Amino acid sequence: MPSGEPAWPADAVEVGLVLGAWGIKGGIRVKPFSSDPQALFSSKRWFIQPAANVAAGVRPVGAPLPQVLRIATARTQGDSIVATLHDVNDRTQAEALKGARIFIARSSFPTADADEFYWVDLIGLTVFDRQGQTLGQVSGLLETGAHCVLQVAPVGAADDAQGQVAPMLIPFVGAYVDEVDLAGKRIVVDWAADY
Repeated sequence: MPSGEPAWPADAVEVGLVLGAWGIKGGIRVKPFSSDPQALFSSKRWFIQPAANVAAGVRPVGAPLPQVLRIATARTQGDSIVATLHDVNDRTQAEALKGARIFIARSSFPTADADEFYWVDLIGLTVFDRQGQTLGQVSGLLETGAHCVLQVAPVGAADDAQGQVAPMLIPFVGAYVDEVDLAGKRIVVDWAADY
């Protein structure tokens, strides 16, 4: 790593993917992994890694990817984000970034409002019903348009025909979620294992 370049953050979270070049002066187009990509706008340093297939040696011969992109400007454009970068001055340099995975330190995310949570903070939390019985752990979330749905890997559930455990789906709304305790790594819900 060149001297003066920031170290890779211990709390790095993947937040987007470089889709390709934008314009002729070194801009890039980014696919955000959130419908509200404020984390991309809050940080002036995006850490990057090559895509998995690129890491396996598929990347064309050329200059290696930098570890950090220093962001000059970033804004939404349709379903994507367009950004201009310091030290990337032409379309060829920007095209070389295509496929790069973008990470941002979780500590640099904007502070969430009361009763708002980042998905990354919910994954791995243990889910309990109102009687204190463990239902499972949050393995992911689904965006349904109306609201988010917790995917909970149930405790002691039977495997399906392919040997997979079907996740329990719990709407992440106040009618079913009584408490989210990030410090205690737990969520209490008005739900039962047999719903």
